[in-house]
Amino acid sequence: MESKLDSSVQYVPRVGPRMAALLKKLGIETVYDLLTYVPFRYNDYSLVSPIARLQPGETVTLMGTLEYIRTFVTKTGKRLVMGSLRDESGAIDLVWFNQVYLVNVLHAGDRLSVSGKVDWFGKKVVLSSPDYEVIGEQASLHTGRLVPVYSETEGLSSKWLRGRIAYVLEQCLPEVSEQLPEEVLREQKLMGLREAISTVHFPKSQEAAKDARERLAFDELFTLILRANLQKHTWKTTLTATPFPIEPKELSQFIGRLPFVLTDDQLKAVNELLADVRQSIPMNRLLEGDVGAGKTVVAAVGMYAAALQQSSSVLLAPTQILAQQHHQTLRALLGPHGIQVKLVIGGTTKKNTELRIVNTDKSPSKKNQHSAFSIHNSIPSVYVGTHALLTKRDQLPDFGLIVIDEQQRFGVTQRALLRTHAKGRLVPHQLTMTATPIPRTIVQTVFGNLDLSILRTMPKGRKIVKTWVVRPEKREAAYGWITKELTTTHSQAFVICPLIDESETAKAVKAATTEYERLKEIFATLWVGLLHGRMRAEQKTDILERMRNHSIDILVATPVVEVGIDIPEATIMVVEAAERFGLSQLHQLRGRVGRREKPSYCLLFTEMETPEVLARLKSLETVHNGPELAELDLKLRGPGELFGTRQHGLPGFALATLTDTALVARAKQSVTNLMVLDPELSRFPHLRERASQGKIDTIQS
Repeated sequence: MESKLDSSVQYVPRVGPRMAALLKKLGIETVYDLLTYVPFRYNDYSLVSPIARLQPGETVTLMGTLEYIRTFVTKTGKRLVMGSLRDESGAIDLVWFNQVYLVNVLHAGDRLSVSGKVDWFGKKVVLSSPDYEVIGEQASLHTGRLVPVYSETEGLSSKWLRGRIAYVLEQCLPEVSEQLPEEVLREQKLMGLREAISTVHFPKSQEAAKDARERLAFDELFTLILRANLQKHTWKTTLTATPFPIEPKELSQFIGRLPFVLTDDQLKAVNELLADVRQSIPMNRLLEGDVGAGKTVVAAVGMYAAALQQSSSVLLAPTQILAQQHHQTLRALLGPHGIQVKLVIGGTTKKNTELRIVNTDKSPSKKNQHSAFSIHNSIPSVYVGTHALLTKRDQLPDFGLIVIDEQQRFGVTQRALLRTHAKGRLVPHQLTMTATPIPRTIVQTVFGNLDLSILRTMPKGRKIVKTWVVRPEKREAAYGWITKELTTTHSQAFVICPLIDESETAKAVKAATTEYERLKEIFATLWVGLLHGRMRAEQKTDILERMRNHSIDILVATPVVEVGIDIPEATIMVVEAAERFGLSQLHQLRGRVGRREKPSYCLLFTEMETPEVLARLKSLETVHNGPELAELDLKLRGPGELFGTRQHGLPGFALATLTDTALVARAKQSVTNLMVLDPELSRFPHLRERASQGKIDTIQS
């Protein structure tokens, strides 16, 4: 029998289909969703004051008798409602704006409790737009207490939500069952779930509200961490991969042929990767490193190990630009060892959906040639492509190793398509890479099912990019400096704009298309190009090729250049409306320059003068370490901003925040203790089910 908690919210009295549709906009579809829709703050209406003692500016609750209520029209034509409330000490006028319906709701003689701010109305002291309720036998919801305030949508008020939540608390709270094991509650000194849900809505004190919110936030973190741990346990105990043992001599031969010396971090990551792929337990490792830190060569070692065992590999990139970049790099690294590296793209017409292997040799006779994708090639190869690789699983060979770059840009379903292609019980080893600096807190929590390798040091020759925040009055001088710098050093520059076209809602924000036309006049002696996401693939390729052969001096672009573009002679990065980007994203954009021995610079233009914005941007002038900037971004902007949008790989908690490192640590320790005692959660099947049903669909399993 279906629980009341699981039933549709539309069957709650005074909801119905119309209000249920509005509730759905807030993510509320079931009774349990409504029950756990927590307020974001509380109005403190707990001070009940005699009318005679009121002072302007106070927020109070008054109780008395409504003497009259009527509508008035002001000289400017505005309609307002006025009334008078009297208690034993005196009377005060009540004023409501744009609520003329109140004359049909409230009547002279009603006993009222009203809460609001004492203010001036002309020369009179009044209670302005107070919350109200008729005093009856029921406990007050809207006045005389800490009153919950909820996130609203048009047509749904906090007052209406309070009423419906109070109803379901009374009717359905007894059906809520405790989720956490008793030992966890006792160990962490947490209140029970029913008490927490009731208290978070209608707390008797701020301290009680804090305790309730802590309990519910702990639940969110515990579920997230538990899910990651269960996935890791399942991965290691039920899945099997083909081992790729590699002899020290073979590894030395590969490393010895590299045109550069590996850093200590790269060697450590290589050893961690090879230790993983030697086993029959499939690798599931996250490789984190700044732009240019050398993640691709670490992946290439894994591909080399796979090829030695006659196994093919695939590298999946989020954009064709990045796929082409990886293809060129891997050909240089693996080609000398006889390993074919193939760039794979999708068909270009609706009728042609076959995957194509593109021949990117620069000889004119081979230009634009392509061959049909064949799975019958017995030679182990490396395939590089975009999401087109995910659309035709039947055309894919069996892969022993999957490498996914910028993994947060792919959905969990997309990633699973490649992994589940494996025949039988064998699954591929999996390496995910990201240049987005992710704080260790998030890695251990959100990506707790992944083993972690970090490339902290940059290869020799990479210079620190000097960074300056440029205020509006310095703009013209900056343009003059850029012209001089590019002319004298024969370098190139990027100008990044947040938008492609001008926006009606953000007219002050520079757009790439209009800025391109303006900068062509400002930099009249230089060649200016344009690149953005709406261009066709061949247009993008042509623009980048012109940039590489120095036919373009300044490239105006959207953040499409954030990943995958390597222009060796680019030394200046200009970011317009820099305040609209997270620190991690700005750091990645900055990583597009300074890739050779020339001094390089990043100019952050902002029209905003607020101390908070300037302080945040100026941190880039002194901090050049990606993980450190990510930690700072986490504190300042929240986890959802780390990847530029709130859809890119981090959970949307109702209460928990990953900046609360103490609570994260407590939840992590509780999960660890539980998994040590009961790794299969045989004693707690409800916890296993809850973790599997969680809305945390960004974790890679």
